[in-house]
Amino acid sequence: MKRIAVLTSGGDAPGMNAAIRAVVRGALYHDMKVFGIERGYEGLMNGDFKEMTVSSVSDIMQRGGTALKTARSKRFMTPEGFQRAADMLENFEIEGLVVIGGDGSYRGGLALSKIGKTVIGLPGTIDNDLAYTDYTIGFDTAVNTVLSAIGNIRDTSSSHERGTVIEVMGRNCGDIALYAGLTGGAESILIPEEPVDINKICRTLIRGKNRGKMHSVILRAEGVEMSAEELAKTITERTGIDIKIVVLGYIQRGGSPTARDRMLASRMGYKAVELLLQNGMTSKAVGIKGDEIVYYELEEALNMPRTHDKTIMDLAEILSR
Repeated sequence: MKRIAVLTSGGDAPGMNAAIRAVVRGALYHDMKVFGIERGYEGLMNGDFKEMTVSSVSDIMQRGGTALKTARSKRFMTPEGFQRAADMLENFEIEGLVVIGGDGSYRGGLALSKIGKTVIGLPGTIDNDLAYTDYTIGFDTAVNTVLSAIGNIRDTSSSHERGTVIEVMGRNCGDIALYAGLTGGAESILIPEEPVDINKICRTLIRGKNRGKMHSVILRAEGVEMSAEELAKTITERTGIDIKIVVLGYIQRGGSPTARDRMLASRMGYKAVELLLQNGMTSKAVGIKGDEIVYYELEEALNMPRTHDKTIMDLAEILSR
């Protein structure tokens, strides 16, 4: 391949810029022309292409967000949208497309692959909800952002001798809550993969209060059925402990990516270029297993069932006693 393009789609994630940088500079190293597509699939349909140079990606690796901007596009997710996007790739003579995003972005890439385009997916999402890879780009930074917030919230919770329900992102995946809850010493962690046991939560908080604990943190992933408001109200009614609610929201998406996310994004971005250089390459999804960068057929990666590591939850419960 001699002409490739890269786009970011869906929710932004820290480390996307490091991935863009690796794709661009890796492609240029191998004498390929590389184009950046702005605003995701919406920009693809609109022809928002710009040729990238080494300087195009200077001074972006340490920044959160995405230098190529991102968008969600309902117009793209139609047969007409897929065809328009494919035609635009033909107009610019693009032979391979690198898509950095999550589940929805991958499904868009799969649609393009089924009409003859070669797509390489890089997992750029804080949610860590793609089953084929151990970690996604942006997850580690999001966990560290939540961890910092837990520390700040503990300070004021201790001063007022109350509890706090902290709601974090993750859609239907509880990994942000689970990893931040374990490393942040949360008293209770609620994730979509496990049912809410309100009795266990209340017992944990009462035991802590009886041994003189002045604060408590309950971490709730956004996909949990019981709302933060219902949870706080029920706990207060059953225990008498004053509970406040903090929804961290989009601060989890921003911020300078951690070294781990920059490393992951750089390795995955260059692997995408290596795959596109291979003759007859079909559409792939790049991931990491252990410390090895791996890749699977794009459709196979999307269809892998997600499994939940219950040992981490068990450990969190043991250590929070």
